[in-house]
Amino acid sequence: MAGNSKRKGAIRKSGTKKGQVVGSGGQRRRGLEARGATPKAVDRPYHPAHKRAKAAAKSGTGRGGVRGKDEGPEYVLGRNPVVECLRAGVPATALYIATNSEPDERVAEAVKIAGDQAISILEVGKPELDRLSTNGMHQGIALQVPEYEYTHPDDLMADAKASGTPPLLLALDNITDPRNLGAVIRSVAAFGGHGVVIPARRSASVTAVAWRTSAGAAARLPVARATNLTRTLKDWADSGAQLVGLDAGGDVTLDDYDGTGPTVIVVGSEGKGLSRLVRESCDSILSIPMAGEVESLNASVAAGVVLAEFARQRRR
Repeated sequence: MAGNSKRKGAIRKSGTKKGQVVGSGGQRRRGLEARGATPKAVDRPYHPAHKRAKAAAKSGTGRGGVRGKDEGPEYVLGRNPVVECLRAGVPATALYIATNSEPDERVAEAVKIAGDQAISILEVGKPELDRLSTNGMHQGIALQVPEYEYTHPDDLMADAKASGTPPLLLALDNITDPRNLGAVIRSVAAFGGHGVVIPARRSASVTAVAWRTSAGAAARLPVARATNLTRTLKDWADSGAQLVGLDAGGDVTLDDYDGTGPTVIVVGSEGKGLSRLVRESCDSILSIPMAGEVESLNASVAAGVVLAEFARQRRR
């Protein structure tokens, strides 16, 4: 009997795992269960279909043709940026949370907003999030933002003409800072403009940063992408619009310009201003009167000032 007792004790001892602790019982996993539709396989970073599509985009091949370097879904990384995007209403398709990441109030808020907006919430391994970032600084969270759907420049002008008010459009000549693009979109929407056109190359595109800066205006205001901005501007001029370029050394000041007719405001890049061909396409070069010794205004600020004045003129 004594021998059997020792044997049973040995069996019980060997069946106990060293360092065993009480588990969560799946409570945390249930708290992060996916809500909304599951993203397509090609949109999930851990799925082989996503990896194949990414490889096809790099090689320039793919069923949909060549994809540009800024096309396809974008991933916003980091707890503060993700929460800011969700607060601003950036259209997202999925929220990724790293398994076993340390939750805090920002993660909790991100999960709540995503759930309220029917955005899929998925748990993935940390290595999958590492692949989405160049430095691994994702803090265990990522937000997938789909590719922005641009309007064709011809459709943008046609819709502006059909609006019942004289078209008021804004063209950006190689603005490279997405925050400036977002601020311009916000100003155009605020002052009754009909849309924005940007070049297809060497220009900031509508990324999550631009969405966030626009404070949601990018969801309401159409943005067109022109393969050749100079040609697009000439086509718009032929349709009856006045092209007004902004430059500190303009031939007319904002105080003397009538912006009540069909108008396209053309804003140059942050450092170089208007390019030569775009400048030559403009009917007028407009300057903003300023007090003091300030040489120039930020591109988005200058655009906002002119838009506000034209909106005032149109209210009279």
